[in-house]
Amino acid sequence: MKDIQSQPDYRRISIKKVGVKDISYPVTVLDRAKKVQKTVAKVNMYVNLPHQFKGTHMSRFVEILNDFHGEIKLKSFHRILEEMKEKLQAEAAHIEIEFPYFLKKKRGPGRTVMGEYLCRMHGSLQKENDLILEIEVPVAPPAPVQTGSGLPESLGLWGVVTTSLRFQHFIWIEDIISMVEEITNHDLQWSSALAKPQDNSLSVEGIANAIGNTITNLTDISWFSVNVENFAKGFSTFASLEWPENYTPPQ
Repeated sequence: MKDIQSQPDYRRISIKKVGVKDISYPVTVLDRAKKVQKTVAKVNMYVNLPHQFKGTHMSRFVEILNDFHGEIKLKSFHRILEEMKEKLQAEAAHIEIEFPYFLKKKRGPGRTVMGEYLCRMHGSLQKENDLILEIEVPVAPPAPVQTGSGLPESLGLWGVVTTSLRFQHFIWIEDIISMVEEITNHDLQWSSALAKPQDNSLSVEGIANAIGNTITNLTDISWFSVNVENFAKGFSTFASLEWPENYTPPQ
């Protein structure tokens, strides 16, 4: 079989992106309480192919991923990108990983629940590394006190807060989740009678500003965005912000 990647292409047309997507892959992520947490991720890997190459062997993406045995850390993320760029002789390499992260949380005296949070890591390498951590935190009213037997009552979701961060030093996923939940639980001021925020019209703006003001005090964050969405009946309301507004990502 001919090595298509190494064959020259004289048309000087560069392929913007080539790669594989939606790979279901077991990964290990850091967990502050348990040291590590095993989960299953959906992985996208792609490169910017120089015009002198006609194509690439798609199996090489999975081979590179296998070399790291699913260990997802800041250092391994950088090394995966370096190997993609080197082995595929690419101008730039990109990897996107989406995975559920599970965290035990106390819900009243003697009651513990398992919270699920959708996390994404977007990494790119051209001349410099660029890494974004994105965390979705569901927002729900406090569950009513369970009395008697039967299934526990569920009040559903109020909405979701999505926080995206570029950071200079390691940060714990748990810290971002705790920060968002502390702000939403405090600022929404749930009415126990209606299980609704007392001032629903201003909630999305207030939460977005409160989270933004908190993150700006974190010295290790170089850029962030916050999106707060409320699932209202028949429509959704949202508020978003980004800091700094004119940020230029590294190339």
